[in-house]
Amino acid sequence: MNFLQRIAARKIAETEKLFTAGSLEDFRQLISQRAAPQSLKAALDQAPVPAIIAEIKKASPSKGVLAADLDPVTLAHTYQAHGAAALSVLTEQAFFQGSPELLAELRLEVDLPILRKDFILEPIQVYESAALGADALLLIVALLPLGALRALLLLTRSLGLEALVEVHTKAELDQALEAGSRLIGINHRNLRTFEVDMGRALELAPFIPPEVTVVAASGLTTRNDLKPLEAAGIRAFLIGETLVTAPDPGAKLRELLGQ
Repeated sequence: MNFLQRIAARKIAETEKLFTAGSLEDFRQLISQRAAPQSLKAALDQAPVPAIIAEIKKASPSKGVLAADLDPVTLAHTYQAHGAAALSVLTEQAFFQGSPELLAELRLEVDLPILRKDFILEPIQVYESAALGADALLLIVALLPLGALRALLLLTRSLGLEALVEVHTKAELDQALEAGSRLIGINHRNLRTFEVDMGRALELAPFIPPEVTVVAASGLTTRNDLKPLEAAGIRAFLIGETLVTAPDPGAKLRELLGQ
């Protein structure tokens, strides 16, 4: 099995546990008590270029542990203080060493919009995301048939959240647009093979309508990596590994922002 197949199998097992534990009613109660979600799309559209979604990620399936002594709260404050437009939080546990509880904790610490980065397959995970305090969540087209993508998008919006819909190929982009996505992430990394194609965002961006916000992700390490993408009209970027492995994440973020 490739990585996506393995992660999907794990997520199905996890969601079954949420169902059997009766978590849905708990999630609905928490959603009724939370503050209104912020718009990730608006934050990216209104930020100066480049708008950076700064990610908190302890490990990755391709590189293993990235930051053994990661202090998520301190890092979140650093990102906010140094110009991040939004925060991305990995909540997947087996491969990324994140947790849903981490997102809930960080929601109390920062004012930025928070993207939940996980592998969302079932509606109960959308309810969970809203209950945790996320403002947006990731939907990966490679994991979702068109009907499921549409249904999860509708549910996400009905709860006041937004979805960053991730694509890697033209066929996946077509599916994302057909489903009505307004916020599309182009991942340079193929999640089946982990190969990185740094030309992928430049290749796909011309097919995306101007009203749709585009976020480029993976392999972005320097200010010079962002410049050709900005010249092509891409204004937003999701950056994780480069920041969490930097000796001074705040200084690295300022460098990427061109400050």
